[in-house]
Amino acid sequence: MRALFIADAHLRHPDDANYQALMAFLNNQAGQLDLLVLLGDIFEFWAGDREVVHPSYRPLLATLRHLTENDTQLVYVEGNHDFDLGRQFTEKLGCQVLADGGIIEFDGLNLYLAHGDLANPEDRGYRLLRRLLRTPLTRTLVRHLPIDWVMTIALRSSRESRSQHPESRRRWPAREILPPYATQKLASGCHAVITGHFHEPFHQQLEGGALYALGDWITQYSYLIYENGRFEFGSHITS
Repeated sequence: MRALFIADAHLRHPDDANYQALMAFLNNQAGQLDLLVLLGDIFEFWAGDREVVHPSYRPLLATLRHLTENDTQLVYVEGNHDFDLGRQFTEKLGCQVLADGGIIEFDGLNLYLAHGDLANPEDRGYRLLRRLLRTPLTRTLVRHLPIDWVMTIALRSSRESRSQHPESRRRWPAREILPPYATQKLASGCHAVITGHFHEPFHQQLEGGALYALGDWITQYSYLIYENGRFEFGSHITS
């Protein structure tokens, strides 16, 4: 059994280097992969559950469809940049969508999957914003506003948010935040916890199981592979 885990690509445009690298990497997996798990923030922003997909994201959806047609199971954990994925994923791709993370069973293992944005209980400001963005009113507005308006506003907001990332990482380091969170999930009977969000790849063996935190697919091209009963980090280096 073979599974691939990817997080935090923050895709914007098909001509971008990280977008092209991800497409090439995934296309090469067709017919070789039992499970693909996308751990959130694959898109810089997903504009809600609507019939029309933003043109920038259609190539990736076509690649994901190609994988599912070649017997790859698809699981998507929603992140803080891509939520309310809706029917484009659940119906058209047959994807299992986990809005807040959750447990899946694969090759006899119980795996807790999370984007990682809920790992820090002290980040109350973000938790409030997250709730507001996911209210029925906000979801309805996002679905019915012109898609180009929504994308323009969201991308501008993302740029401003990214400028604050260095300070946020200094204040709340992944290697301090994630282990207590993972330990709690492992206590429920999981064998491993797999997250993204922090853009820092590391593995830590904890009481009850293992924590795997993924890097990003912006500059690191980081992924986690499960094969022959083992997890291993990798990086898709492009020339």
